[in-house]
Amino acid sequence: MKNNRSAVMDVLFKNLTRTFAFLVFILLAAIMVSLLYGSRESIAAHGIAFLWTNNWDPVQNVYGAMVPIVGTLLTSFIALVIAVPVSFGIAMFLTELSPVWLRRPLGTAIEMLAAIPSIIYGMWGLFVFVPIFQQYIQPHVIDLFAGIPVLGDVFAGPPFGIGVFTAGLILSIMVIPFITAVMRDVFELVPPLLKESAYGLGSTTWEVVWRVVLPYTKTGVIGGIMLGLGRALGETMAVTFVIGNAFNLPSSIFSPSNSIASALANEFNEAGGMQKAALLELGLILFLITTVVLAFSKLLLLRLSKGEGTSH
Repeated sequence: MKNNRSAVMDVLFKNLTRTFAFLVFILLAAIMVSLLYGSRESIAAHGIAFLWTNNWDPVQNVYGAMVPIVGTLLTSFIALVIAVPVSFGIAMFLTELSPVWLRRPLGTAIEMLAAIPSIIYGMWGLFVFVPIFQQYIQPHVIDLFAGIPVLGDVFAGPPFGIGVFTAGLILSIMVIPFITAVMRDVFELVPPLLKESAYGLGSTTWEVVWRVVLPYTKTGVIGGIMLGLGRALGETMAVTFVIGNAFNLPSSIFSPSNSIASALANEFNEAGGMQKAALLELGLILFLITTVVLAFSKLLLLRLSKGEGTSH
């Protein structure tokens, strides 16, 4: 009797866990279908041209996704350009260079940064960073690069304080704790014998990092970067505070613009008809972008994992 009961419980447990696993696929499919259904009017009206149309005019009922898409990708790119080297430096300091007494408090401080709500980052960016940046930093940066080919255009424009660069900078501060935590954990997995052998052969700290630590942990490092990218792509409140929320293609990184998440947050509550359908299509595009990024990262990690633990 006891054996029969155990067998029944075992079958129930397996079926329950299987149901939970398939529930993930069901939820993803449901989200995809609901976004497609809700945006059907916009898809039918605008077609594929919705992706490269930069007009967003609720009065004329004309909508295009190019500005939010460019703003989303550009702010995420700026965030990674800033966050990846900073996170790498912090993680390397914690695992290789930091005194033992400093590792725990510094690690705790990094984890606390990850726990701060995004709206706090946005408020700090708008009310503290933006005035300082606008008055004391941005004008000098604009003057510094003025007249230089390419760079002069990249850093051009009036010093508003808010804009694409500010949004990317705030995003970088937000994703640094996540990337740092992953990098620190994977760096700690490197066998001490490998590093000690390299040091014994006369390698410097940088040579050990470049030729031993990074080749051994490249999969985890890429995973941490992709985790940060996923957080940056979908961030809403912090970006909404500082990006400027203007449906204009940025002429420089200091220009106000918009992102997909910010557009949804600002307009969805009062939208209806074609505007609501266009916003849902923006949500569908963001969903597809994150899916493509995740799929690409998985393929990259799969390829890198074949050479895990080997140096080049």
